Amino acid sequence: MQINTTPDTPEDYCGTTYAAKLLGLSVGTIQTLVEKNELQAWKTQGGHRRISMPSIREYQRKHNMVTIQTEQRDNRLRVLLVEDDAVTREMLRGYCNRSTMPVDCTAMSSGLEALIDIASIKPDVLITDLDMPGVDGFELLRTLRQNPQFNRMTTLVLSALSPDKVAARGGLPDGTIFMAKPINMDWFNGFFTAFLAGRTIESQAQDNNKSPAA
Repeated sequence: MQINTTPDTPEDYCGTTYAAKLLGLSVGTIQTLVEKNELQAWKTQGGHRRISMPSIREYQRKHNMVTIQTEQRDNRLRVLLVEDDAVTREMLRGYCNRSTMPVDCTAMSSGLEALIDIASIKPDVLITDLDMPGVDGFELLRTLRQNPQFNRMTTLVLSALSPDKVAARGGLPDGTIFMAKPINMDWFNGFFTAFLAGRTIESQAQDNNKSPAA
């Protein structure tokens, strides 16, 4: 059923791409389910479709589908990849899917998609291109920087732009990691290895702090 009201929080809705990932279906199938009123959805004033998360959970229950357990996701490194070039996007997503490391990668083709779904995904790491049509990487990063919810998120930028061109377009937020294209996959693998190792050390330190004194 099409609804016209907007939910109270971003966690109540998601975009078409993330809905497809949650249900293990294609984007085209999600669009068909919306048209058949099997998923509740509406369009923003800008014409962008948003899908009700409660209706996704209800569809999962109705069809006895395995849901993504929060506990399982919390044990994995949540990565949001934003890249408009299909070849690069599929290469990096394929790397994450084949990796023996615990990485859960959601790949999107535009900054606008990322802004719609990032509150639902809650990524530990955002990997984004800069030079993209519509909402580019610069606007994406500036928008996220204004929201304290994403202050702890690690950001990796992949771009063929020169440092001078990046500076001319306003530069990058402090703490952003920059990697020049073409992508060095050895470096990319090292980035994830180091990140996961650091998270393990941090988790162990937190557990030790919680342990009662002998």
